[in-house]
Amino acid sequence: MESWDRERAIDRVEAVLETVETEPMAVPVREVWVYGDVALGLDPVERLDIYLTKDILLHDDADREAAFVEEYGIQSVGKTVRAEWADQFPEHLRATAGGHAAPEKCLAAHLLGDEPVHLEVCNASFEDNVRQRLKGALAQDSYEQILDPRGVCLWKEGTRSEDAIEKLRAGELVFPTLPEALEMLGADSDTANEAAEALAAARETQEGQSVRGDVL
Repeated sequence: MESWDRERAIDRVEAVLETVETEPMAVPVREVWVYGDVALGLDPVERLDIYLTKDILLHDDADREAAFVEEYGIQSVGKTVRAEWADQFPEHLRATAGGHAAPEKCLAAHLLGDEPVHLEVCNASFEDNVRQRLKGALAQDSYEQILDPRGVCLWKEGTRSEDAIEKLRAGELVFPTLPEALEMLGADSDTANEAAEALAAARETQEGQSVRGDVL
């Protein structure tokens, strides 16, 4: 697994914020978070984890879909991602296995290029998704699906939190251990420790860029 120098990791996060603030996005982005290693002040950062809260695109310009199917072979442009964005950034268009425009993959291509970052994209807030994923993971004993709850909101509804970024860069934020954090969310002690170990083992196998999209 490729690690990040802490300063480089935070610089990369700020570059993501700059792009979200100044360029059109494939879908509306409401929040930008970081979580895990970079939030904990670790150096190096073994894995850079970014979380985006987005809106589900319901009405855009569905009449444009046929033109994008003809030129790029990708369906749903103007439905699941903005047609105006696709006009400006066709190189960032990405599709599902079924050939439909995939918002999370489009966002990753635009914001990250091919860098080894893990990007989580969901229509729900970070806190809501953390709880939902934990509930599902505990019910199914699929602990590797847990979302590390130790996160920091850096940007929300068009406003950047300079205070949060300064504390992140200085490594001043204080969080509990992962088992303690999971216990605070309702897991019992033994389960929290087992889940933390499973999540750590799963992360060790991650290489390159990874993207996950959720709809709650």
